[in-house]
Amino acid sequence: MLRAIVLTAAALAFATPASAYSNPISRGLADFLNIFSEQPVPRQLVAWNGKQAPGTVVVSTSQRRLYYVLGQGRAIRYGVGVGRQGFSWSGTKIVSRKQWPDWRPPPAMLKRRPDLPRYMAGGMENPLGARAIYLGSSLYRIHGSNEPDTIGAAVSSGCIRMTNRDVMDLYDRVRPGTKVIVQR
Repeated sequence: MLRAIVLTAAALAFATPASAYSNPISRGLADFLNIFSEQPVPRQLVAWNGKQAPGTVVVSTSQRRLYYVLGQGRAIRYGVGVGRQGFSWSGTKIVSRKQWPDWRPPPAMLKRRPDLPRYMAGGMENPLGARAIYLGSSLYRIHGSNEPDTIGAAVSSGCIRMTNRDVMDLYDRVRPGTKVIVQR
């Protein structure tokens, strides 16, 4: 009987997008079951021939990948969503802080999208997802996403998006002061 209940719940959770759930219990079940689903762009240990120091983060916006340099010729490669046309950027930043993020859309975004809320508390429905890694004093962050299907695409307003699972992994690895290199 328990197996039938779990299978029915799983079928319902995957049949309807998580954003369509109207109550937190159904949404929570969908989030829990998503733990077992395949990542859109799986995290991998890869060979690395760059000269960056271990602990450096390198984002390739053209590849739509983020690399966490481990050293000894290895890095962890993550899939990311990047800035759409007109919102991409490159340069070097330093991680200034990390947190479970509240979200306040910047004025320029509110001008483009006046329908957005002015504030959202941290949580899985928040556009910044499960964690945020702030890049210097800029408006840009490496953050989770409640839209995992956008990973591997150019869709953001300049931030680097990751699945919530991946951003939590990266969040545990980086520290304030970590160098982040964003290249095209």
